[in-house]
Amino acid sequence: MKTCLLLIAHAPLASALRACALHVFPECDAAVLALDIAPDAQPQQMCEAAHTLLQRSGAQQTLVLSDVVGATPCNVAQSLTGDDHVRLLAGVNLPMVLRAITYREEPIASLVERARLGGQQGVVELQAMLECRGR
Repeated sequence: MKTCLLLIAHAPLASALRACALHVFPECDAAVLALDIAPDAQPQQMCEAAHTLLQRSGAQQTLVLSDVVGATPCNVAQSLTGDDHVRLLAGVNLPMVLRAITYREEPIASLVERARLGGQQGVVELQAMLECRGR
């Protein structure tokens, strides 16, 4: 199943997450799209740009990942939902993106759950490593 991952976030986060993901999965260039929302962007224009990206992808299902619930990028992303083949998760982080790419061939409901768990499991408190502190 052709799946698209669309990142919509405050500039330059979407493009940065895409670049990081393609460092690990360079073969996924066409399947991972990014839309950075500049501070002075007009929401209606960004909604149109997001819809255009979605249409150009030609994907059978799309997982949209956004950064902050209630902020303009997430509101733009929400304009794409309403169809069973387009789902949105907010609170994006790199582990979430990598997990979504890894499981991109799964049905959308399964993909959403795997991506969500990947994002949660990627947030871990670690003790400081002494070697990194020069000790």
